[in-house]
Amino acid sequence: MPRSGLISLAVLASVTVLQQANFQSRIAGFSVVSNHGVSSIGYYDDGLVMSDRYRRCGYVAIVGKPNVGKSTLLNRLVGTKISLVAGKPQSTRHNITGICTQTLSQMVFVDTPGIHFGAKSLLNQVLNKSAVAALDNVDLVLFVVDKMSWRAQDDYVLELIKAAAKPCLLCINKADELKDKQLLLPLIAALSQKAEFVAIVPISARTGDNLEALKLEIIKRLPKADFLFDEEQISSRSEQFIVAELIREQLVRITEDELPYSIYVELERYAEDTKLVNISATVWVEKKSQRAIVIGKQGTRLKQVGVRARKSIERFLGKRIYLSLWVKHKANWQDNPEILSKFDSGYI
Repeated sequence: MPRSGLISLAVLASVTVLQQANFQSRIAGFSVVSNHGVSSIGYYDDGLVMSDRYRRCGYVAIVGKPNVGKSTLLNRLVGTKISLVAGKPQSTRHNITGICTQTLSQMVFVDTPGIHFGAKSLLNQVLNKSAVAALDNVDLVLFVVDKMSWRAQDDYVLELIKAAAKPCLLCINKADELKDKQLLLPLIAALSQKAEFVAIVPISARTGDNLEALKLEIIKRLPKADFLFDEEQISSRSEQFIVAELIREQLVRITEDELPYSIYVELERYAEDTKLVNISATVWVEKKSQRAIVIGKQGTRLKQVGVRARKSIERFLGKRIYLSLWVKHKANWQDNPEILSKFDSGYI
């Protein structure tokens, strides 16, 4: 392959503009070679060309099949945890909005539930509907796939993206797990034939490798517009919503394969003063027998959930909290339209 240019993506003051696919990449030390030619341009810290003093702002949907690292990527891009990360497929149940504001740019990310085949329960149908609907109201789609793991589900998601007719940036996640980064080359070459991607960027959401290059590619494609949110704001979701998600994250992690999808969390009390936040939440399960699983022998499992959730919430809020948890059951809630209408609206 002709080597027409070489530049380090670690240096943000001078970056390579990559057009098309057919490039070689090395994630760990991260250099890029493009056979389409390269150009070096001066940038602000957020990637805007120095001669371009307009603000840029827009919505970016993060989509993909379940368990490819979309929520981890959102948290990395925003700089703090606002979306549940549990290592389980379908753990995201809402379109979570995260905001990353830099000098002249504001990226508003929408983390969507994993899109999947065979949505049998009403809950899964609502999740798919929510994810697909997000594509209608964004300026750019960030399509996240797993390294070396393109499946029929990815084709399904790609067809939905094509139907939405929005610019699509392909993001190959977990590239840090490949010992031989050259294995990315045939994957990139093959994927570049599947659609007119505006860019293909290998990254690691877990370690943060190459996320600055990803941001540059995103910012260049946002419309010129004033910021939609205050510069300090990191999400359009309320603190209460994120707190409920942080509790559910620990429930999913600790119950593991026993009942992660049979749980939802509803805040009953959220009272805040200058020193302490008093939080009371109900953990809903589908069957009476599942209460015992969540509570554990002599309450040990629920106590473990409470301790971990409290630490996570205190990190997020920057305050001490008092957390009380109650476990109740509501039969077949995953097929209850009244409850799922709250999911659709983002109420729970």
